[in-house]
Amino acid sequence: MTPDPATPDERSAGRVRGFDHVALPMRDTDAMAAFYRSLGLQVAETSHLVQVYLGDQMINFHRPPVWQREDFTLRAPAARPPCGDLCFVWDGSAASLTALLDGAGAEVIEGPAERQGGRQAAGSSVYVRDPDGNLLEFIIYPEEAQRVG
Repeated sequence: MTPDPATPDERSAGRVRGFDHVALPMRDTDAMAAFYRSLGLQVAETSHLVQVYLGDQMINFHRPPVWQREDFTLRAPAARPPCGDLCFVWDGSAASLTALLDGAGAEVIEGPAERQGGRQAAGSSVYVRDPDGNLLEFIIYPEEAQRVG
């Protein structure tokens, strides 16, 4: 089921359309950047961030010297690594996902199992952890599997 599209009046009034990015603190900058690169994601680094791009969305990982500063208040007050629980849509087969995760050194801690996803549809997902311990879910929706299968 797909949410109803906005009417012209709703669009002109404005509405939340989706996520642009999420931000998380990180502990191990080098391991995190290498891990997300090994997943095939574009990674950019600045003096205060490691930015991981997923299409039109992004994860900003704050480097330790940034999130540990007392004057850095643009974060949740209790945010400490690991605090992320993220779900990625996998556009490929279960076998190709397994190969990618194996190559990244990520151990599956649960799954595959059927789960309800953000697309308001069921998919098959697996869970792993990144080097900082954040929980990562990879979900494959049936239409993705059929397209590549």
